Order: sequence, then structure tokens, then C-alpha cells
Amino acid sequence: MIVRIGEFQAAEGKSEELYEFLQSLSAYITQSKGCVSYDVLRKHEAVKEFAVIERWLSVEDHRASVDSFPKEQMQAAMTLFSGAPKGSYYLS
Repeated sequence: MIVRIGEFQAAEGKSEELYEFLQSLSAYITQSKGCVSYDVLRKHEAVKEFAVIERWLSVEDHRASVDSFPKEQMQAAMTLFSGAPKGSYYLS
């Protein structure tokens, strides 16, 4: 099993919108082939920072899910981020 941990920081005044966007991805992601779980976490000391923890059967399944997500929806959400999201794969 693969664990994908993504880190996100909201643009000024966009914390709630980013949180809602990340939560809204749950239905799409959890229905994707190979997805085991998807959780959005808000940092306790810094409400503008979020982590998304995803469990996948393989890196390829995760990448296929990302590649098939509508590009226009992702592009529209980019104003919610203060910078480029970071993410890494881990073995479980």
C-alpha cells in the first residue's frame, strides 16, 4: 500500500474555501480505482495549513486519478493556494 501525504497552504483569506475544496474532492477521489482512503486535516496551530492523507493500492492508481481530474476545476481552485502544493509518497 502507498500513502500520499499532500501539504497545502491557503492564500490570505481563503482558508475556509480551500478546506471546503479539499473536502469536496473526497467523493471523486474515494471512487477512483485503487483509493483506500482520503482524509483532510487542518493544522492545529496554523489554520491556513492543511494536510491530505491518501492511501492507495499503487502510485499508478493515484497518478491516474490526478490525471483524469477535470483540469478546469483544478485551475479554478489555484487562487485558493498561497503556493504550489507539496506531496510525497510513502510505503505503508
